[in-house]
Amino acid sequence: MRFLKIFALSTGVFLLSSCDTLNQAGQILTQTGLGNPSATEISLGLKQALELGTSAGSERLSQTDGFFANAAIKILFPEEAQKVERTLRSVGLNKLADNVILSVNRAAEAAAIEAKPIFISAIKGMTFNDASNILLSGQQDAATLYFQRVTADQLQQKFQPIIQNSLSKAGATRYWTDAITAYNSIPLVGKVNPDLSAYVTQKAIAGIFFEIAQEELKIRSKLSARTSPLLQKVFAYADRNKG
Repeated sequence: MRFLKIFALSTGVFLLSSCDTLNQAGQILTQTGLGNPSATEISLGLKQALELGTSAGSERLSQTDGFFANAAIKILFPEEAQKVERTLRSVGLNKLADNVILSVNRAAEAAAIEAKPIFISAIKGMTFNDASNILLSGQQDAATLYFQRVTADQLQQKFQPIIQNSLSKAGATRYWTDAITAYNSIPLVGKVNPDLSAYVTQKAIAGIFFEIAQEELKIRSKLSARTSPLLQKVFAYADRNKG
């Protein structure tokens, strides 16, 4: 009877997909008092946590100042063009340099929300083994590393045209052209013109992964971030089996 009870619950829960139904499943499973979570519960719990975390991260970064006001991921001049910024500021073109920085961050913010469906698709594709390994690996960024492995190429393909379009809309392309033109017109400087679109795309993706890592750390380390019975059960089990 116990086996049939577990099997029926696991099979029923497997067919649920939305966050609301996952919460309901978590309540039912937790109320049974069966002790350690089943493989199905571990998979559902981790997927629920990652869906909540990736959605929150993508949505937060897509807000105005999501990148620009976050010192950890704010996009600055490319390394090879930082001498451009220094030179422009030294000749009184601070506003032009500021416009470049603001506009590239606005472009990244415009693209950030596009990461959400890519992450959701990767979450749905996780196997039971993937979920268990991520949950019990002992690495605080195991899920983030998983996403980097399975979504980086998709994010690159998705972000590149959006970033290119966003750079134009935010005025970044114009400001960048003006900045490079102004710099290159200064006597005795070496000519530069880094690929702005490729650079902002790479930095935007890096910013997304940084934010996802923060969300993952939060749910692994803070009880208050485990907002449903299912999350509480699954991550309590992970806490007991650290190392």
